[in-house]
Amino acid sequence: MKHWKNEVLLDPFGAPVSQDRIITSFPKWYTPDACLQLKEHFHSRVSTACQHRNTGTAGLRLSKVVVVGDLYVGKTSLIHSRTSADFLTSRRLCKNVFDRDYKATIGVDFEIERFEIAGIPYSLQIWDTAGQEKFKCIASAYYRGAQVIITAFDLTDVQTLEHTRQWLEDVLRENEAGSCFIFLVGTKKDLLSGAACEQAEAEAVHLANEMQAEYWSVSAKTGENVKAFFSRVAALAFEQSVLQDLEKRPSTQSQVGDGGGDLIRIEVPKTQEDKRPPGLGCC
Repeated sequence: MKHWKNEVLLDPFGAPVSQDRIITSFPKWYTPDACLQLKEHFHSRVSTACQHRNTGTAGLRLSKVVVVGDLYVGKTSLIHSRTSADFLTSRRLCKNVFDRDYKATIGVDFEIERFEIAGIPYSLQIWDTAGQEKFKCIASAYYRGAQVIITAFDLTDVQTLEHTRQWLEDVLRENEAGSCFIFLVGTKKDLLSGAACEQAEAEAVHLANEMQAEYWSVSAKTGENVKAFFSRVAALAFEQSVLQDLEKRPSTQSQVGDGGGDLIRIEVPKTQEDKRPPGLGCC
């Protein structure tokens, strides 16, 4: 599919999809030392299905993303901001603006982020949950059905990194084992540099491997790695959705294009090329 510069596309819901939300190749990881997989291309069956517009319902569903972490680590700053012009809540990801005035999330909030991946419209429903203990009982009700879990911590506060263990445990309690992509995200990268940043990231990478999570370091203030991170999340979730849709189809409906063949079951290669946590059942 050809797109002209600055062209704005529309998804099935009529929402605009800008050029920087168009993903044509698999987004790269942040560090090979802690990532879900090391491949650089979409699964061949996903690419074929996209070429023939045979992705089933993958382009019509919303993939649920749950963001958890301590109070003040910057979850809301990563997801939301407020523009002085229209006072409309928007993403740091969307409008490239940063709100310096902290506003604590009460219970839960969510935003929808729309992409076009390999020519197919795809959306993430990103849930921002409160970090305060008193709101945990409210937020936990929204953990169920997550396809992606983002556990955030403050790179300048090692205690918030340790707390991500409990946050992840809380979310996994509401979801089936092995059904979610897990990301460990260090925020406020702009506040650290040099040896201090290297030390903080080394500890985070070690924990990410224990969690079977992919590690990223971002800054909501400068925008560093924000778009790349969400593109990575969207690509992994999209690929899984397409493969799962292909898996569920009866053999009589498993053809791809006009001359496709029988559906081949997906097998997870036992190599470093795919370090995806067990149970995800794709590539």
